[in-house]
Amino acid sequence: MFWFILGVVAWIIIAIWPARVASRKGHSFLLYFVVSIFFWWITLFIVYFGLKDKNETAQSRANEKAVEKVLEQEEKAA
Repeated sequence: MFWFILGVVAWIIIAIWPARVASRKGHSFLLYFVVSIFFWWITLFIVYFGLKDKNETAQSRANEKAVEKVLEQEEKAA
């Protein structure tokens, strides 16, 4: 019985992981938590690589483009 309870607690803790990532990106924690209870490995992959960050600002996008441009110039110079 102890191992069953420990397994359920671990399962719930692992399901929280993709839900927290989705929440940080501006999506529903509860929705992704419920989905990740059954499909946490798929949900985690989708959350990390498929979801667009709703909290991203124009300034942060501009900063990323500026960094990419500098890196491209360094590659060409090398």
